[in-house]
Amino acid sequence: MELTIEKLIYGGDGLGRLPADEKGRGKAAFVPFTLPGEKIEAQITDEKPGFVRASATRLVEASPLRIEAACPYFQRCGGCHYQHTDYGEQLKLKEDILKENLRRLAKMEPVPEVAVHASPAWNYRNRTRLQVRVDSGFAVGYFKASSHELLPVERCPISSSLLNRAIEVLWKLGRGGQVAPNVREVELFANDDDSQLQVELYVDSRQQVGKPEPRAFAELLRVALPEVSTIYVFAQTVAQARGAEGHITEEPLWTDHPGEFRYRTKAGALRVSGGAFFQVNRFLVEELVGIVTGGRSGEIALDLYAGVGLFSAALAASFRHIVAVESSQGSAADLKYNSPRNVKAVRSVVDAYLAGPGAKVRPDYVVVDPPRAGLGERVASGLAKLGAPRVTYVSCDPATLARDLITLTGAGYRVERLHLVDLFPQTYHIESVVELAR
Repeated sequence: MELTIEKLIYGGDGLGRLPADEKGRGKAAFVPFTLPGEKIEAQITDEKPGFVRASATRLVEASPLRIEAACPYFQRCGGCHYQHTDYGEQLKLKEDILKENLRRLAKMEPVPEVAVHASPAWNYRNRTRLQVRVDSGFAVGYFKASSHELLPVERCPISSSLLNRAIEVLWKLGRGGQVAPNVREVELFANDDDSQLQVELYVDSRQQVGKPEPRAFAELLRVALPEVSTIYVFAQTVAQARGAEGHITEEPLWTDHPGEFRYRTKAGALRVSGGAFFQVNRFLVEELVGIVTGGRSGEIALDLYAGVGLFSAALAASFRHIVAVESSQGSAADLKYNSPRNVKAVRSVVDAYLAGPGAKVRPDYVVVDPPRAGLGERVASGLAKLGAPRVTYVSCDPATLARDLITLTGAGYRVERLHLVDLFPQTYHIESVVELAR
């Protein structure tokens, strides 16, 4: 069938519509790797009651904004979604999608002007997680789009130079039969100036080949890549729940030179241990921190979902007392280590903290940086009850952001500033920062 793409939606797909039928307007059709205004021939790949998914089989009329992708794996690898248009157009598309989500889901009208913070379009990632296959022919790479099938990849243009050198080394060791047979995933994390590397090896706990195997591989990595400073090994176990997909748990086995990896920021060098969260765009870390913490001062600040303390470390210079709350064991340990004397690190889930000791705190300023699921009703309501005059919400999902803003604006907050901080060029992911006041 022939479709016309109306616009792009969050998730990377283009939106077209099937022909109208006796029930009225045609179903929405979601087609990846398309651009607004394009006419395509499409084939339905999945049909649901309210929409269909389709793939473009031929470009009937291409957008003048379409370009040749820079990566040979584009459209096969599941990592990137927008390489078929230039970076300036990507920013416009993301701004439109952010505004539409706020307008449609949060009923925000008018949507404030968006301050767009661009990134270098390539080699921006400081972290990448690779799939490894040792048996039936060695390969390392990423999952194919919308699947769990491995796509062998020998370079990644959105990853830093050091990460790409590490990928080359993995291929060299793998082709030489020197990768431990139970290694299933490798995560690579480069520091601020791309001079040091932290490696996390994830091994299959069902293959009891003994610790010397991954240890020997780790030493080979260190010899082949002198930038490796710290190596962690985690055992993966699949817990199969009845009637559901298996849930993978990851338990630390051993660490080589723990705690030596540091990520330097203007506020200080932060320890980031294996498994701890840190922002992935090496070019925009300081800009993000500046947006969130710049010009803020007072007696008490709350940093909720604090991670290893990226924002707390900066806020410590201008607030007398900061409470930083983090639930992850690894991140919370780093947070405590990284915290200056006027930062109190609390290991807790945020809703429990707000319902307990946090309910008595009267902060001048609150920062929230939740995972993709957002705050949720309990946290958003608990946050509103604190009565902080200013709140900054760092979001990685415009839909959950819009949902949470309904609660916060209903409690009297207004949006003062809206930022799009493009931490993920070439992908559909949208990082935004909303400055709220009341």
